[in-house]
Amino acid sequence: MKSIAALQAAVTATPSDREPTAAELDAIETESPLILAEVALLDAQIMTIDRTPTELDQQRIRRARRRVLAARRDLANRAATVTASGGAA
Repeated sequence: MKSIAALQAAVTATPSDREPTAAELDAIETESPLILAEVALLDAQIMTIDRTPTELDQQRIRRARRRVLAARRDLANRAATVTASGGAA
């Protein structure tokens, strides 16, 4: 039987490799409005899993969908602006 102990160091990240880079943190911060909007939509959908949605539930889901679409639009526009201006916003 072959031991894989010698190979473990090659596939196991060191603690310093697990920290996000500044660029990754910036990307997360840029995408956080979209992430939060998607979480709100998911919450609204989860509330209606085990029951028939009421009119209020349907409004909440529609509102959350609109927030997700608006956040996606804003993120796409921001990316297009950065690309068009050569990397500076």
